[in-house]
Amino acid sequence: MNKWLKTLKRTVVLEGWTNRYGRRALREIAEAYRSMLQEMVNYAVEHKASQATLHKVFYRKFREKYPWLPTRVIKGCYRDAVRRAKSFRELKKKGVVKTDKPVVKRITTTYSDSQDWRLRNGVVEVRTHKGWVKIHYRGHKQLLGHLYNGWKLSSELRLKPNGKKVIIYLTFTRNFEVVYSSNNIVAVDVNENNVTLAVFRYRKLCEAYRIETGLGRLVISYAERRKRITRGKSTKTKSVKKALKKLKEKERKQDIIYKTARIIEGLAMQYNAVVVVGNVRRGKRKLVERTRKNTLRHRIHQWSVSTLVEVLNNK
Repeated sequence: MNKWLKTLKRTVVLEGWTNRYGRRALREIAEAYRSMLQEMVNYAVEHKASQATLHKVFYRKFREKYPWLPTRVIKGCYRDAVRRAKSFRELKKKGVVKTDKPVVKRITTTYSDSQDWRLRNGVVEVRTHKGWVKIHYRGHKQLLGHLYNGWKLSSELRLKPNGKKVIIYLTFTRNFEVVYSSNNIVAVDVNENNVTLAVFRYRKLCEAYRIETGLGRLVISYAERRKRITRGKSTKTKSVKKALKKLKEKERKQDIIYKTARIIEGLAMQYNAVVVVGNVRRGKRKLVERTRKNTLRHRIHQWSVSTLVEVLNNK
């Protein structure tokens, strides 16, 4: 038997609210953050810069430009810029990116250290240039599950002002010890409407399973329903918005994906096996390139194969 230490990261998303003074302070920080981030990302892509390099180049400049900004927001911006630059370079290698420089569209203000924020008594408190801002949030089962089940709260906090609300992103980490045998394998083949499993014990095929997911058929039926709802109407109409919200396609697909992942997880634990999945992203991209029909292309994009692989990785 082999042992493998794995660290999992989970992000818990909370919906919070604060008073108008707090919202104004957070918006001002977000505007300054956007300006800094765009400049840092461009530099990081061009020079393949690390966080230490960005600190040397930009810290003094932005401290003079934004003397009121909390120091650790600037440091959080380094981290964000390096991540975005790395992602942009990877996508450019794959030929997915069409621009020479990344464009910052959506931002989440990153606090890099817990000295500038704290979580207590159902409130997230954040240091701003106008003092400490209290962001209240409702009771959250997922948050409580992570706080009291061995997960460690990360020092990084991300915030996104959204109208009168504030979206809060909390990151948790936990170390796991995985025991497995390299001779036992669960091979997973993901298809449009089913998932086929082959279980190998001591490198010999012993069992095979086929799980009918029906994801392909589900995508087609929801596409037809959306077409009927929006026929001759704008998607901005209140009645259309309400009807589309009731469809709950995402929830149904996620339910199927998690149930499938639990079956694969059970087999892997039963045999202490390694789970092997093909390069589904590459296969998906090839299918999209070959396909000329828009309907089939839509089905492939809505397939949720990448989500299944991500869930399996976490399991």
